[in-house]
Amino acid sequence: MGHGAVGPAGVLGLAGVLGLAGAQPAGPPPLLLDPGHTVPPGGEAQSHGRDLDCWEVRKHNSSEWCRFIRSNPDCRLDGGFLNYLEGVFCTFPPRLLPLAVTLYALWLLYLFVILGVTAEKFFCPNLSAISTNLKLSHNVAVFSLTSLLHGVTFLAFGNGAPDVFSAVVAFSNPRTAGLAIGAVFGAGVFVTTVVAGGIALVKPFTAASRPFLRDVIFYMLAVFLTFLGLYFGRITLGEALGYLGLYIFYVLTVVLCTWIHRWQRGDGTGPPGAWEPEMPTDTEEPESSGTNSGDYGEEYRPLLPSREPSLRILTTALSPLDCHKWRRKPWYWRLFKVLKVPVELVLLLTVPVVDPDKDDLNWKRPLNCLHIVTSPLLCILTLKSGIYGLYQIQGIFPVWGLVTLVGSVLAIIIFITTSNEEPPKYHCVFAFLGFLASAMWINAAATELVNILRTLGIIFQLSNTVLGLTLLAWGNSIGDTFSDLTMARQGYPRMAFSACFGGIIFNILVGVGLGCLLQMTSSQLVVKLEPDSLLVWVLAGALGLSLVFSFVWVPAQCFQLGKAYGICLILYYLAFLCVALLTEFRVIRLSAV
Repeated sequence: MGHGAVGPAGVLGLAGVLGLAGAQPAGPPPLLLDPGHTVPPGGEAQSHGRDLDCWEVRKHNSSEWCRFIRSNPDCRLDGGFLNYLEGVFCTFPPRLLPLAVTLYALWLLYLFVILGVTAEKFFCPNLSAISTNLKLSHNVAVFSLTSLLHGVTFLAFGNGAPDVFSAVVAFSNPRTAGLAIGAVFGAGVFVTTVVAGGIALVKPFTAASRPFLRDVIFYMLAVFLTFLGLYFGRITLGEALGYLGLYIFYVLTVVLCTWIHRWQRGDGTGPPGAWEPEMPTDTEEPESSGTNSGDYGEEYRPLLPSREPSLRILTTALSPLDCHKWRRKPWYWRLFKVLKVPVELVLLLTVPVVDPDKDDLNWKRPLNCLHIVTSPLLCILTLKSGIYGLYQIQGIFPVWGLVTLVGSVLAIIIFITTSNEEPPKYHCVFAFLGFLASAMWINAAATELVNILRTLGIIFQLSNTVLGLTLLAWGNSIGDTFSDLTMARQGYPRMAFSACFGGIIFNILVGVGLGCLLQMTSSQLVVKLEPDSLLVWVLAGALGLSLVFSFVWVPAQCFQLGKAYGICLILYYLAFLCVALLTEFRVIRLSAV
């Protein structure tokens, strides 16, 4: 997850993937991002008064809903393939509004599934393959530090991709900036209280002292910087770069502290120390990645290698189901797998995966040749919601047609010049292609996610901030929650607890820093924040207070964390959630705010 290791190529790749830089029109006034209530006081909507606020559509007669949505500039959804506002207020009659909301809620849950599957089975493996190909030294000591650098940069980037992409997409529109603030802070409160507390309840343990103190201090510093941005109402170019620079400094600090610790121990390659958790070994067969699902287990592997025809390789590689695993799994796993099959099948068709741990690097010649056509086609059709892909060259030939033609020629050449048994020397290029294609999928899903959350906020007249700190934060954190709790139950609570504080540092520093940076142009070097809701300050204060509580409690207990610590954290989150909802519904309010 780190920008420090991704380098210029990663920055340019993300900027190109998101297509957000310069999305706002150039002009002298700074960009206005409203992380307060749903109503965005920006641009032309502000000049026409509050009668143009899309949030007020429910105050009109139901017969006027559709005309209000279509004529109001504030109701335009930037990006995305579906117009959710027109769908709920124009396509569905008013009496079927509950049905529309139910369908939107189900689609919202499925979008979280798409984000999780794409990040876990396609984005992260390709990032790992890229980092493996970038390791130039075979010296053992350097290799160990490179592996650590991989963990706090590439691995962090992969795990936090949905959070960061959601934040960047939300920051791209002043109307949805509250979602980004709510999600970044809300996920921070949730992970550092519910997840950390759940780990302590599941498996009491002794925390790793130095990594814990380091991560909490860096995270408190990141929260303080964001608090200052909200207080002064702006984030400048220097401050946005400062977020990214602080993460780079964090990565260097992790590497330096580890090197010093190993040097003091007099062994750069020995087993990890008391504060440095070992990597767990899987107690069960790991979930196969999308393109490996057709592989057999050791007991089913043939004794003698045989040459498979290309058609069978293609059909096996495109099968997201493993028959042997299917028979061993419980019914709820099978049900969830059925829901994921359509997503996995589409991803298998469009995203190549390189696996350095396999002898053949997961080389599937017919499928990889197909990826030469489908992956660039996916990128051009999802970039800026397909605007560039549908563009007609000289008004005659579409761009997508040109991409298909060039990709087909390259695929034929690769198919002719390679074999099924041995990957080509340039196979690592497919890792970069898979990284770009999976990033485009995540960005497209994150855009739809932000748009549907804004639609639900307008329907229920809820602020973007409360939607961010609840639905968006919960959805982006649910995967980390299950993985951390599972890791704790398997006997590795220290590693799971470290992930709670170490992983979210990337989310806030890169999410806010990159999100604001991509909105700046040469004439607009300031992103202005206007937190006109008390809920924003409640959220920021709750996150800061939870960090201070852990920073004081954990050392006071000599880093021995038990059930009392877990219960206190979970009760704290429940109290925070009650206060946040009461503030949202204006039961708690300050007349001076």
